[in-house]
Amino acid sequence: MADISKYMEVDIDNLAKILGVSKDNLTNVLAGGGDIPAGGAGDRGVFGGLSGSSGNVMEYITISTIGDAQDFGDLTIGRAGLAACSNGSNDRGVFGGSNSAPTNVMDYITISTIGDAANFGDLTVGRFYFQATSNGTSDRGVFGGGQGSTSTMDYITVSSIGDALDFGDLIQGRSYIGACSNATNDRGVFAGGISGPPVNTMDYITISSIGNAQDFGDLTLERYGLRGTSNGTNNRGVFAGFRDPVDNTIQYITITSLGNSIDFGDLTFARSYLASASNATGERGLWAGGTPAGGNNIIDYVTISTTGDAQDFGDLTPPASNIHIAGLSNA
Repeated sequence: MADISKYMEVDIDNLAKILGVSKDNLTNVLAGGGDIPAGGAGDRGVFGGLSGSSGNVMEYITISTIGDAQDFGDLTIGRAGLAACSNGSNDRGVFGGSNSAPTNVMDYITISTIGDAANFGDLTVGRFYFQATSNGTSDRGVFGGGQGSTSTMDYITVSSIGDALDFGDLIQGRSYIGACSNATNDRGVFAGGISGPPVNTMDYITISSIGNAQDFGDLTLERYGLRGTSNGTNNRGVFAGFRDPVDNTIQYITITSLGNSIDFGDLTFARSYLASASNATGERGLWAGGTPAGGNNIIDYVTISTTGDAQDFGDLTPPASNIHIAGLSNA
């Protein structure tokens, strides 16, 4: 491969960012050491928000390549407690909600293109401490729950800028929940949360069909502050990042099969209020940030189809406020 950085008049660090790969990998490629690893559609994760009203940070990683996160751009406002979803390889990500005014704001990004977010529209109800999931390239995102133990679910068409619409209700109103889906197989699952006391509830929806959620099964324990991700059409969902008490448990479900969660393994550091992402059928799931102190910058990864403990992936950038953040990917 020719040394294209010379012709583009861009240094190696910025070229690596443009291509979505690590500097080390790109240096090896330019020296004739192989091809650029997949870092575009399907393999980029983006994390957004910071605890406190000044947190408009977005960072990105290449999911298949272990390493530290890099700057992506800025959200339209600083916020935390937000939720995120995407339309997969169609490359649009949406961040919704805020713990600072306006609380109904939604932003969007083109995941493969580094830059600032733009306004998408408004949620039906301004809220925070909730989660979102989607049916991937089928283009529907659903946001569920939120502070005040709301049962609200609203939906968007990810590729079409505009306000959210009412979807239906969770079976139990709650906040601090987790969510995942099996992508175009069209099932979304919301898990755990707090509704007065913590709950072990899991409920499911058919993402393309407006209506109320139904009972899926139970988590192994009552937990909130968790985050979920999945291997997409390969049909496994995993939840981690539990609070009250904080622990390092990872649990999994088979998304098409109603039933209770099963032990998967452990995070490298027990924490909650973190973010998650995956490269779907690429089988790598990530959890980033969280609380308590010591876990704020950690990124862990697992192979979703293989039970076992998480391993260190790299770090978010230094702020100790990497809690109540959200993650998405173009997988």
